[in-house]
Amino acid sequence: MKYALVTFGCRVNQADSLEMEGALRERGGVQAPPAQADLVIVNTCSVTAHADQGARQVVRKIARENPAAKIVVTGCYATRQPGELADLPGVLTVVPNDRKDQLVAALPWPTTTASRYAGGEGSCGAILRPGVAGRTAFTLRVQTGCDEHCSYCIIPNTRGAGRSRPLAWVLKAIDEAVDAGYKEIALCGVHLGSYGRDLPDGPSLADLVRCLSQWPSDVLFRISSLEPMDFTQELLEIVATSVRIAPHFHLPLQHADDAMLRAMRRPYSAAAYEGLVSEIAAAMPDACIGTDLIAGFPGETDAQADALADRLERLPLAYVHVFPYSDRPGTEASGMTGKVAGGAIRARGARLRAIGEEHARRFRASQVGRVRRALVVDDGTSVVTDNYLKLTLADGPRTRNEWVDVRVEAPHLGRVMETSGVPLPLLGIEH
Repeated sequence: MKYALVTFGCRVNQADSLEMEGALRERGGVQAPPAQADLVIVNTCSVTAHADQGARQVVRKIARENPAAKIVVTGCYATRQPGELADLPGVLTVVPNDRKDQLVAALPWPTTTASRYAGGEGSCGAILRPGVAGRTAFTLRVQTGCDEHCSYCIIPNTRGAGRSRPLAWVLKAIDEAVDAGYKEIALCGVHLGSYGRDLPDGPSLADLVRCLSQWPSDVLFRISSLEPMDFTQELLEIVATSVRIAPHFHLPLQHADDAMLRAMRRPYSAAAYEGLVSEIAAAMPDACIGTDLIAGFPGETDAQADALADRLERLPLAYVHVFPYSDRPGTEASGMTGKVAGGAIRARGARLRAIGEEHARRFRASQVGRVRRALVVDDGTSVVTDNYLKLTLADGPRTRNEWVDVRVEAPHLGRVMETSGVPLPLLGIEH
């Protein structure tokens, strides 16, 4: 059977799709473009109305270009509004998030291929290799669900309560990924910082990261999005002293006015957030720190929008993701008064994005002249550094999934440094 996977949204969805990909291949599936596939799985996001619209458009396009395809829709939009998606042309079935892990096993496979399946709980799909579906790094979901209930967020409704995978499961999955040849592994979760709170033995995220910081193989671990209140001093000390953990942190701020943060049900202050990222930057001057912001949250005044922009300008950030506020029916924010007009939301978002672009420019400029460890990706003509710079190689292609030491020669350009074979530390050094 020829299959295609189309994935929207966050790294958790990407990790879910990677697991489905492993299960499909273990059953004899062969990857193909959506227009040529027998089966197309669309893994949806529902964080904004725009994400919903994008999923509907893709399903319609697949059905139009490949009328014979069996389309299976899953993910957060499929959980929130299954009827809307079931009514679209070509959709065979809609699978909510709580049945996503069993999606591939539930498909009607021919006996000759079904008998090949060797996956199940505890397997990350050992048949996968770096480069499958364009992925060089491996994304591993260690947690899903969320108990925080931020007032704007529908995800607790679509992912359920927080649930962690046991530490032994995670370490086994990492072993399998390393054995398959992966040299970079990103850990992700819907509320990653809550990892272990629901498990009987109660390991924390810091406990997991400490295990990874001592990993014997030459592998780099990247921590995905962490809520600011979950970034502990213990975690900072582990990361700052280990060459196994990437100096890259995504810490969603959402707003920099405390009244707005309270309305969003975010359990920290703007000053506490600024103190945290300043402490990280002091401990790891070359660390890449990114954030998420919401423009135009209900009740946001011009003065509060100014406060967000003013604080954003002085934060030591490397990139900024700006989301225009989007009503999600079923959330507390959708019933709030004081909705901001669309034109004002767009203008405020554009202002924040301009500041974010300046942060990105300054961060890249600060790395010129540095030597960073990097993984060769794509077709071998580019690399991603440990601190999350994507650079085009000035000296021609290398072997994909190869570690190289790269001198940053320009904001988007790097040159491989031929060394004696002794790896450079994962700390920037000037030459």
